[in-house]
Amino acid sequence: MRIIDAHHHFWKATVCQYTWLGDESLNLLWGKPTNLPRDYFAKDLVADAGAWELEKSVHVQCYRDLADPVEESKWLQSLADDPSSKGYPHAIVAFADFSSPDVEETLSQHCEYKNVRGMRQNLNRHPNEQWHMSDRDYMLDESWCKRFGLLEKYQLSFDLQLYYHQVPEAIQLIQRYPNILFILNHAGMPADRDSESINAWRSAMQRLALCENVVAKISGLGMCDRQWTVDSIRPFVTDIIEAFGVDRCMFGSNFPVDVLFSDYQTVWNAYDTITSDLSAEERAMLFHENAERYYQI
Repeated sequence: MRIIDAHHHFWKATVCQYTWLGDESLNLLWGKPTNLPRDYFAKDLVADAGAWELEKSVHVQCYRDLADPVEESKWLQSLADDPSSKGYPHAIVAFADFSSPDVEETLSQHCEYKNVRGMRQNLNRHPNEQWHMSDRDYMLDESWCKRFGLLEKYQLSFDLQLYYHQVPEAIQLIQRYPNILFILNHAGMPADRDSESINAWRSAMQRLALCENVVAKISGLGMCDRQWTVDSIRPFVTDIIEAFGVDRCMFGSNFPVDVLFSDYQTVWNAYDTITSDLSAEERAMLFHENAERYYQI
């Protein structure tokens, strides 16, 4: 089956100072970065895909050097332009810090690289501080929110990564900027697995889906369920598809982060199994057409 991987990462430990890869002190929601491969390139992604017909891919930022936030885009574009990479990554979601007064210059420089399609600044804040992926609640900062609007000027989307209890603040931001496309990461990261939290996550996703300028990526479910099975992730996949509709959802691998929990083909086989009752047209939207449309690739 043809697929577009709507969420993966390329990196090289000795390029762009991916220092977090070697930080022994880090133990995150999904595990220790030191257990990840040091390098991951297009050839690795294609090899991992195996029999799956991987046509295109979307790299999502994994580098956040405030001194030079554009370095990753420069490096990734050089990879995409190398004939041996066959165009991977076809889309780049880069990093920008909207709390910086200089963020417009950052956006302008990112846009010099033709594969850049959007930005991500992780917003995850959680009562369990170990699960923080952001140093503060940016959506409560009016200066941050005001600068965020520059995305519309540069015609860039925003990869929205948060936890379900942050959805009310996110909806205010989304409604403030109806002309910016928000792309929800990792099915809203259902990290809390007690029944009350799962119900709250589902309700939050339904409210988020009411915003017409939000679409959803189903990816990275292993980060919240390290021993996942098809049956354990099925409700989260089907709930997101039910909330957003097949025309507003897409699949991603989150590799190589999710290599800690399974192999690449097992992830896509799971998506295949869970959606087996859908029509061929609906599955085409989920597996490749929506990613192609929303990331303009």
